[in-house]
Amino acid sequence: MTYQAINFGKKLALIGEQWQPRVVAEMNDYQFKLVKLQGDFIWHDHKDTDETFIVVDGVLRIDFRDGAVRLAAGEMFVVPRERWRAYRAKRRVDLRSASGCYDPRGQHARDPVERHLKGLHAAGEGQAHMPGRAEA
Repeated sequence: MTYQAINFGKKLALIGEQWQPRVVAEMNDYQFKLVKLQGDFIWHDHKDTDETFIVVDGVLRIDFRDGAVRLAAGEMFVVPRERWRAYRAKRRVDLRSASGCYDPRGQHARDPVERHLKGLHAAGEGQAHMPGRAEA
């Protein structure tokens, strides 16, 4: 087994498009993702999982039906499951998020994750260890 830290800056540099989260690690039933954002994202909720946001760079506003929270670099917020929200970023935001990796039908959502992991790992950055899975 190889032990290697995951460098957020290097991983973010591999992501070209916005609003397309990339899984960089998994722990138990949670996925850790990196994403670049700019502009507005639609109102939505997650029925089966909370979602954590940590802003790496920039400023993110999360609007709720009854208020809003503003996150700057180095800040974190946990959005409870079933809470309607929309994201807004006037300038580009680099973000780390974590949420459950089960889809609404209760099936494990790992097939697309595997493709994201292989794409990021193939580009030369360290690998995350996921018990019970082959290393990418």
